Amino acid sequence: MHGFVRNIETTAVMNEEFRRVLYTATHCQLVVMALKPTEEIGTEVHTLDQFFRVEQGTGEAMIDGVRSAIQAGFAVIVPAGAKHNIINTGSVPLKLYTIYAPPNHRDGVMHHTRADAEADTEHFDGHTTE
Repeated sequence: MHGFVRNIETTAVMNEEFRRVLYTATHCQLVVMALKPTEEIGTEVHTLDQFFRVEQGTGEAMIDGVRSAIQAGFAVIVPAGAKHNIINTGSVPLKLYTIYAPPNHRDGVMHHTRADAEADTEHFDGHTTE
C-alpha cells in the first residue's frame, strides 16, 4: 500500500468540484469540496464521524442547531448522529476538505454540483482506493 501523500491545502484550494473523493481507506475517506457563494452542503445526519478543515473562504457550521462562524484555518468535527450543515456565507468559493470515518462515498466519486450530488444515490460500497 502506498497511502495518500499530497499537499492537501493546495489540492483543496485548486478543487472546483462540489465533491471529489480523493482517497478511500478501510476506516476513513478523504474528500475535497468547493461551495459557491451562498451554497451549502445541505442538512445531513450520518452514522459516522466527520472532520472538516476550511482552506479558503468564510462560512458557517451548524451542528445540532448551534451556528459557528468558520474561515480558512478552522476545523470542525461532527460526531456521529449530529444534524449538521456547512454554508458558504462569503463572496468567494468555500474550499475545504473532509474526512469521513468510516468512508461514506463510493471511491473516486466526483460531483460537479450539489444538484449532481443530490441526484446520485451512491454510497460507500466497500471498495477502497488500493
